[in-house]
Amino acid sequence: MPHQEAKFHLQKLVSLEGVSKIYPSSKGDVYAVRDVTLDVQAGEFFSILGSSGSGKTTTLRLIGGFEIPEYGQVFLSGEDVTLKPPYRRDVHTVFQKYALFPQMNVVQNIAYPLSVQGVAKDEIKRRVGELLRMFQIEELSDRIPSQLSGGQQQRVALARALINRPKVLLLDEPLSALDAKIREGVREELRELQRKTNITFIYVTHDQEEALALSDPIAVMHDGKVEQIGTPEEIYSRPKTRFVAQFIGKANFLVGTVLETGNEAIVVDVNGVKLRAISHNSQPTTGETVTLMIRPEQFYIGSHPEAVNQATGKVDSITYIGQLVEYRVTTGIGTLTVTQLGGRESYTKDSSLSLYWSINDCVVIPPEAKP
Repeated sequence: MPHQEAKFHLQKLVSLEGVSKIYPSSKGDVYAVRDVTLDVQAGEFFSILGSSGSGKTTTLRLIGGFEIPEYGQVFLSGEDVTLKPPYRRDVHTVFQKYALFPQMNVVQNIAYPLSVQGVAKDEIKRRVGELLRMFQIEELSDRIPSQLSGGQQQRVALARALINRPKVLLLDEPLSALDAKIREGVREELRELQRKTNITFIYVTHDQEEALALSDPIAVMHDGKVEQIGTPEEIYSRPKTRFVAQFIGKANFLVGTVLETGNEAIVVDVNGVKLRAISHNSQPTTGETVTLMIRPEQFYIGSHPEAVNQATGKVDSITYIGQLVEYRVTTGIGTLTVTQLGGRESYTKDSSLSLYWSINDCVVIPPEAKP
């Protein structure tokens, strides 16, 4: 993987090798996680992204020692910790449930990990103060958890996790209880803190935008399996499966037959129109049926005499999404979703529209692997 190759000099800090977690049920065994293998390098912000039930939280719990796998091994700094309990792993976990001490105020909760280690009071005060300011909770310092909102409790839990600067910080949807404005600010601070401290973050989220904004590598999970691991740009622009392409942002899909092949570029017949596409993850053969992906923002409106990929059609609908305008356009190759910045050319329903797009933005999605 190019992203990890660029970080070859870093230490492999966390590894899962063929890990599976199975829960019994009345209908038989259920795989919460199935044969997951991944590596996290020291100093990375590694995100595990997936919808509810994808296995992302179970994977985090396996790393933290809160679950024991039926198959496979978990390694921390090269040591097999598969059977070790959480307190014998140099990690700290922040779960969705905050687990704050109800009788302690905010300052006491945040300071607790340092207090039990016997850290000097002046140093505790300094580090607690830094975190109070970072999470904008200075005015809450004397309150106990029952006097805090869910979002405020989450921020306190996150501050407590960070104060001890563990080797690995595991975070399960840590910003989910925050409102949008505070969430964005805390997200930026969280990323900056990770860069400054070089603590390895393993971050679970269902939010695609959050994962793309924060991560070095992202592991996309679905149905207990890892669908793809890559940088945000790789995941978005070169998805390895249709699920990843659909889950990360919007996409247009066109099905056609391969007419010609090359080193990477291929020619595909889509409803009698020849389109040229790039194949990063597979090598299709002539006559094979393939799926092409084009992101909505990658279309250009207008005509270009040298464009190899072009289509014309009629605007069926227009949707305004903040500063963006989304057009649904019926063309000879299918109905396309086209996104443009608002304030540019203005079109109305039933307007004729010419489109063109780059060969590099027309990506072949590999066929699904057969079970």
